[in-house]
Amino acid sequence: MAIPRQWNVTHSCGHDAVHDLSNRPADRRAGFARWLGSRECTDCWKAHRDADTASKEQWLAAKRAEEQQAAADWATKFDMPALEGPEKALEWGERSRHQLMAAAHTALVIEGTWDEVDWAELEEKARTIARAGWWIDQRDADGDDLVELLDAATETDRGTENPFR
Repeated sequence: MAIPRQWNVTHSCGHDAVHDLSNRPADRRAGFARWLGSRECTDCWKAHRDADTASKEQWLAAKRAEEQQAAADWATKFDMPALEGPEKALEWGERSRHQLMAAAHTALVIEGTWDEVDWAELEEKARTIARAGWWIDQRDADGDDLVELLDAATETDRGTENPFR
């Protein structure tokens, strides 16, 4: 007798659903069907996920505020210039800059072989990048890539000394 490809699963929410498990190896279908039975059906899972948006939004707002304060404190402490760009990108750019600089310090100084003199030179290069969008674009970069990224930055990414620009 062939191992079934379609499994009727009674989910933990009490709903029955037929699941096509043909994309799984035959020896893993029964175990996966049992696991599916220990979970809510897709409709109930989506309903619970969507019903809790208020607390998620509050959590995210609190997290963003905490990150923004840390980025602002860091920028003040290390004399980082204000970023330039659209109003809605400035805070995101500040957070992205702070996170990337912190990751770079960890990778290059704390875990790496750099000393404080090397780091001070990198900080000076970072101070020249004033476009918030540049920092946002680099938000997923690894800290040890920052040297190469700063070297690749163009003149449009660098700030201007003219405050009326």
